[in-house]
Amino acid sequence: MERIDMPSSQFRVAVVQAASLPHDALASARKAADLIREAAANGARLVVFPEAFLGGYPKGASFGTPVGMRKPEGREEYRRYHEAAIALDGPEVELLAEATAATGTFVVIGVIERDGGTVYCTALLLDGEKGLVAKHRKLMPTGAERLIWGFGDGSTMPVIETPLGRVGAVICWENYMPMMRMAMYDQGITLYCAPTADDRDSWAATMRHIALEGRCFVLSACQHITRGAYPADFDCALGDDPGTVLLRGGSMIVAPLGTVLAGPHFGGESILYADIDPADVVRGKYDFDVAGHYARPDIFTLTVNVAAQRAVRREGRE
Repeated sequence: MERIDMPSSQFRVAVVQAASLPHDALASARKAADLIREAAANGARLVVFPEAFLGGYPKGASFGTPVGMRKPEGREEYRRYHEAAIALDGPEVELLAEATAATGTFVVIGVIERDGGTVYCTALLLDGEKGLVAKHRKLMPTGAERLIWGFGDGSTMPVIETPLGRVGAVICWENYMPMMRMAMYDQGITLYCAPTADDRDSWAATMRHIALEGRCFVLSACQHITRGAYPADFDCALGDDPGTVLLRGGSMIVAPLGTVLAGPHFGGESILYADIDPADVVRGKYDFDVAGHYARPDIFTLTVNVAAQRAVRREGRE
């Protein structure tokens, strides 16, 4: 287990509940940069954005794939989705890095990352002084997400040491994977960021449970977005009324003993703030440290494979 060195003073955190521009990643990056500046102007030092804020969460899309079939229109929809995804050396990340540098914030943001012919649901971690410092690719896309997103591996499960504490990201239903949570707790995570597309009432209970289980601050961000944010020809099972809410938010911030500090908010686009005391993490671990004094390694152990998994390995001389 990693040593936990806590900051000595309180600071402000923010979660952004906003709509992306699903088929215009560069415009979404500009919007995110503006929101970073707004949050920083209101005192936030850590800012968390929702899942797939750049590249878009395709709520209600089927990509033309009944069982045993791939329709031509679904292939074209995937081509468009792949084109809308970002490259990590592209202008979108540059805009985000500029905003974090200008404000001195630490930012966690969900993106759709393009790598070859595959796209990944990824969380980027950006440091105001260092730029892009890490990424986490979603390990297990949920349900029909597996049609369009690749699977991450254990090489992108970082917890980053920062002056604010130890920051990591777990995306959407990965938060229901007990072993993944344990792997994050073992790295000493204190600022547990949960970009998500889950807007159900039950999500709040999950976030409170994780805060209590990990004795960490939990920051969950979900988009509030309507059908009108998507192109008119977007194939959506929820219909084509521009006013239909596809994701209704529910963003929130929770303290290490399960106290809700902000949210869950369902009332449209907003930035939620909370002033947090880092010492609450250690206060919480007094009676429960799941990867420390409350563990029973004589009975239960977890092995984590952190090696990158590659389809092709080249050996010998080129």
